[in-house]
Amino acid sequence: MRDVTIGQYYPSGSLVHRADPRFKLIIMLLYLVMVFFCDSFFSFGFLTFFLIVTIIMSRVPPLKVLRGLRFIIIIVLITTVLMMIFYVDDGSEPLAEWGIFHIYLGGIYASIKLAWRLLLLILMPTLLTLTSTPTELCDGLESLLSPLKKLHFPVHELALIMSIALRLVPTLIEETDKIMNAQKARGAQFESKNPFKKIKAMLPVLIPLFVSSFRRADDLADAMDSRCYRGAKGRTRMNKLRCHIGDILALLAWCAIFVCILFLNYNWFGWEFITLLGV
Repeated sequence: MRDVTIGQYYPSGSLVHRADPRFKLIIMLLYLVMVFFCDSFFSFGFLTFFLIVTIIMSRVPPLKVLRGLRFIIIIVLITTVLMMIFYVDDGSEPLAEWGIFHIYLGGIYASIKLAWRLLLLILMPTLLTLTSTPTELCDGLESLLSPLKKLHFPVHELALIMSIALRLVPTLIEETDKIMNAQKARGAQFESKNPFKKIKAMLPVLIPLFVSSFRRADDLADAMDSRCYRGAKGRTRMNKLRCHIGDILALLAWCAIFVCILFLNYNWFGWEFITLLGV
């Protein structure tokens, strides 16, 4: 459970850490759109290169970022295999056949792209939480959504909910570890290869975890009431968000990367080498 990296902040004082959280949220949204626009191996590699550069600039250990993939790698593998065996290509002969299952070269390409896309979709949000505190993300989201206040949208409450959820992730992970260790001392078999026994062993963990979560939520509500919390009206921030030239340059750089990916996909000028790269 300690390998879950979402919600865990890793301080290093890098340029990525010091960037304005509003720009980091905008860049992440732009990045997620770019991932869905990637359609060739070259465009996937192009985007992956700049993601690696961002990870290096953040000074976060790459292994810590990759730990966020541990709990979805099984889902990625299952999805990839299903895509490969159920892919239908009427224009070519299958490479292999097993009854009703056929494997085409196009299916292999499509499954690799799908797995690559899923991994990229997880890595950037993981890096965002590792380089930004929940308070920074809360303030950045509230600032970006502030125009919706004129429509009476509860912007502050939404940002506060997100901030509390991110803060509680490490706490719940620690609580889960304690409960699992206590159940192991009582003879629970979490390492059993039988899936039914695993599910049965998890029930004594989930029920105390839910009870503990509700108790923490009740304690948090009492603490907020005792401090006279009454919403966003009249509240101020200790640290005001300030935009720097580096934030603008970073956003412009990612916009340029987006344009390059669009060019790689659509080849507006009809260049032949782009067509050869579009596998």
